[in-house]
Amino acid sequence: MLAAAAAAIACGGAQAAPADADASRQALHPCRIEGVATEVLCGSVKRPLDPARPEATSIDVHYVVVPALARNKLPDPVLLLAGGPGQSAIALTSTVMPRLSRLNYRRDLVFIDQRGTGRSAPLSCPDNSDRGLEELLKPGAKVRLLEQCRDELKRLPYGDLRFFTTTIAMQDMDAVRAALGAEKWNLVGASYGTRAALEYQRQFPDRVRRAVIDGVAPPDMVLPVSFSQDGQRALDLMFDACAKSADCNARYPALKTEWQALIKGLPRKVSFTHPLTGRAEEVTLTRDALLGLVRPPLYAPQFAAALPAALHEASQGRFDALGGLAGQLGGGSRSMRIFEGMHFSVVCAEDAPRIAASTDVPGTDFGTMDRELYTRVCAGWPRGDVPAAFYAIPPARTPVLMTSGGSDPATPERHARRVQQALGANARSVVVGAAGHGVALTLPCLRDALFRFIDAPKDADALQVDTSCAKDVPRPPAYLPPTPATIAAAASAARESDR
Repeated sequence: MLAAAAAAIACGGAQAAPADADASRQALHPCRIEGVATEVLCGSVKRPLDPARPEATSIDVHYVVVPALARNKLPDPVLLLAGGPGQSAIALTSTVMPRLSRLNYRRDLVFIDQRGTGRSAPLSCPDNSDRGLEELLKPGAKVRLLEQCRDELKRLPYGDLRFFTTTIAMQDMDAVRAALGAEKWNLVGASYGTRAALEYQRQFPDRVRRAVIDGVAPPDMVLPVSFSQDGQRALDLMFDACAKSADCNARYPALKTEWQALIKGLPRKVSFTHPLTGRAEEVTLTRDALLGLVRPPLYAPQFAAALPAALHEASQGRFDALGGLAGQLGGGSRSMRIFEGMHFSVVCAEDAPRIAASTDVPGTDFGTMDRELYTRVCAGWPRGDVPAAFYAIPPARTPVLMTSGGSDPATPERHARRVQQALGANARSVVVGAAGHGVALTLPCLRDALFRFIDAPKDADALQVDTSCAKDVPRPPAYLPPTPATIAAAASAARESDR
């Protein structure tokens, strides 16, 4: 059965178009999405779980269309490919809509919950965030919880976890395109969504008009291994930025030394306030747990700016600032939720088999923590077939705009460089040196460039879009908490201004 499934995948999903596209379009119905003030349109397409057995188990792939505002709308919609792997695109609708509002004037926006996420055969694990920290931080706890989740997911009607690969999911996406009656559309992918966009473009090159891939995670990137090197680089850049800042260096002249002493002193018992329950707990803090707290703020420069203060506090035995900072990314919002069952189904099929052959050098501090976790989890996770062609990126037939953050701890520009070389003359890469993970939809100047890239009538004009603003984006200065001296100085200045 697996050999037959692999053959069907390699064929590029020619079976994706439904027999009656007009009927599928009519199936769209008005609906409401959380966080969106206006009515949108909802629909779904029925898809075989296993493409080689269309008569067997099927799933419903759900999508949302935000209709263009103009009457004379353009025929090529914009498709948002979510990150993770494991994010729900529909859950991101309210966040992304305002950022694509200029495109939405004349183009429909389409949000599809990739199989395994959101409303499309979800593979969700229990939320354990309110458990005691000591329990969650025990060695092996994460693996045990994921093994329990895996066993529960396998009992679902659609619980054959081998059929949630990127390759199969992109065939679902093309089925939605056909249902909408769009000859071509424009792709906007972020993080893992860039891998999805590249795979869609590989299978269906004639269906892509333009592609914007932000924070490039190519198929040859071995995620559990590259995390270490890329996270280490982002951490080192944070230390360097503090050392080069007169104010930060004056406040924390021994920051890196404090950090090294902190790491070497682990594991040890520390006092921690649970970020959700607010309860004070005594926990055994391990090296991996500490690094797990440090990594999330590195994704966003505005949070990374507070790391010097938080790490200094931690070196003094006070960990609440670091814990609170780590919990800020996504703010606990449902839109940032990762469907872990889909996440591991993708990574265990596409990345885990290549861990041993990876040549990435582990980071000095991050070491092999992710490699070890994914190796253990994936050893028992059902593994889907991935065609060899998945790892090859053919030359792009239409324009591709790639954007990268120079301080990104997950998908820095080193990955985009490989992709640009493979895509060839139709690809353009832009690096924002001071930015973190995600720039095209985050920085106003690049949102404007994204609009002009997709909106340009001619391909040549799209590739010449002005992105010079990217080089002027500054790194946020380090956050320096008030001290008695700075408070007194501010009070004195206020009194002087009142005279």
